[in-house]
Amino acid sequence: MPLLRAAQRRVELLVLIVLIAVATSWFFFFRTSEQTILLAMPFSSRPRVTIRQGTIIGSKTVDPTLKFPQALDRFLGVPYAMSTGGNNRFRPAVPVGEGKKEFDARKYGSTCLAMASGGDGEDCLNLNIFRPSKRPEGEKLPVLVYIHGGAFNGGFGHMRVISSLVAWSSRPMIGISFNYRLGALGFLSGKLAAEEGALNLGLKDQSTLLQWVKENIHDFDGNPDDVTIMGSSAGAHSVGHHIFNNPRQSPLFHKAIIESGAATARLVLPYDATIHETQFSEFLSHLDLLDTPPDELFDVLRGLPVDEIGKASLAVYHKYDPQVRWPWQPVIDGEGGFIPIAPIKAWRAGNWHPIPIMTGFNTNEGANFINPGIATSNEFTTFFSNLIPNFSSDDIRALADMYPDPISDPDSPYVETRPGLGAQFFRTEQAYGHFAYINPVRQTTNFSSQKSSVWLYQFAAKVAREGTLHAAHDNFATYNIDIWERSPSLREITGKMHAYWTSFITTGDPNTEPGRWEERLTWPKFVMGSETGDQTQYGEIAVFGQGNDEMTGGAEQGAAVKIVDDGWARDQCMFWDKRTELFES
Repeated sequence: MPLLRAAQRRVELLVLIVLIAVATSWFFFFRTSEQTILLAMPFSSRPRVTIRQGTIIGSKTVDPTLKFPQALDRFLGVPYAMSTGGNNRFRPAVPVGEGKKEFDARKYGSTCLAMASGGDGEDCLNLNIFRPSKRPEGEKLPVLVYIHGGAFNGGFGHMRVISSLVAWSSRPMIGISFNYRLGALGFLSGKLAAEEGALNLGLKDQSTLLQWVKENIHDFDGNPDDVTIMGSSAGAHSVGHHIFNNPRQSPLFHKAIIESGAATARLVLPYDATIHETQFSEFLSHLDLLDTPPDELFDVLRGLPVDEIGKASLAVYHKYDPQVRWPWQPVIDGEGGFIPIAPIKAWRAGNWHPIPIMTGFNTNEGANFINPGIATSNEFTTFFSNLIPNFSSDDIRALADMYPDPISDPDSPYVETRPGLGAQFFRTEQAYGHFAYINPVRQTTNFSSQKSSVWLYQFAAKVAREGTLHAAHDNFATYNIDIWERSPSLREITGKMHAYWTSFITTGDPNTEPGRWEERLTWPKFVMGSETGDQTQYGEIAVFGQGNDEMTGGAEQGAAVKIVDDGWARDQCMFWDKRTELFES
């Protein structure tokens, strides 16, 4: 019995470690939240906009703690769809209807039921709009729509400080963040869910929001014909799926920023894949509904308290989280669906919207998700065998050859020497990062550059013992005060990143608008490389913050930005690229 209890404690500790890593990836780098101070002003002087659903009354704000250079108008918690509770649960969102009432938009609205953040419930499909209080008269401004991350199981719209991105932009723009359904409520999968029309509801929520922007943003002085969609992590995967969605129709957006993600990221499986059916059954088991007749099931599910749905959703998530085999993900839903075919097949068939794209990755994308104590080569291969069931024994041997064992091979580039980390940690996090994020980003770059302008980046500033973590770039790109106040060199890194990002949002090219950092390198478009004899020339990539370790208390300043050939980890990415269909079938 003592041995059993010890084993149970080890499992519980492992689950806790992974949960902390995931939470860190979402929230550590979002510790500066969207907090502002309302300017004292009479009700009649508050900014107001009348649209089809009524009059939206916002607030004019400044925030001395964030030291914005200008005041912003904020319109918070504005509904873009009806409540998803009751009879609307597990159904596509219903757009908000016409109305003449006034809506007080001074506070954030309810967030969707989620894993890490808790969430408020099901009346959660709302958006937040940020615009400069002083704007060029008669000019319609470029619009940014930000899609938040969180593994499709957590997060909320205002977890990233989009107001900072807007406030510091040298060219006026409008920023939007919003909520969409998460977990089982937003991404239920399986045959019964397909029959009910309940697949990919979170992605469909996002499309409903984009349609709302197209119809209403003009009244907020935004340009509906100049919309950039941007996402990080799961938000980036979402952006990738929107780029594929309905390629024969004009999209509801015109540019895209895809940060640490892609449509081909991680596993994108058919809705009836074995793991999806298993997870759906486990979900029903937690609700004591396994014996419910299929034709009655969704009526019963719609009648349950939402907290019970949330607990069951979270229980299934907890089971698969240590293996990074998260449930409740976008699925291939077939002809007429949101993701009709495997994303890699869509790339190869040319079925995507050819729009300008900025995309990139961080150096240690996998470090957030790997058990820090992973110690043996057997643990390494077992992790990937569980993660990718379609891997054959030959694939596992090839994986071990591509990432040499740091214990048996002293020349392995993955030798781990940092205190507190297992002997296989660096090897495993690099392999997982290449598989889940970095190769998918490169696939986006390689394919989309054939039809449109693409700019590729790598974020390399060290932010933790483990390196440049997943999501570590987020506060840098938005020019958050908790970065730029630390040192002049960090101010330069975040300032130049913000200048490139906002130039792309407002002009379609990261170099066009000089911004507050006029003395910065020209970031060239990515062009596929070529081979001449023994020489391989890759496309060019902008690398931000390489060599800087000040976020971890170091003194190295590194380089704010440099332009180099994109040859880093190319062989490893080629390994994963050749096997992509194993992750989508």
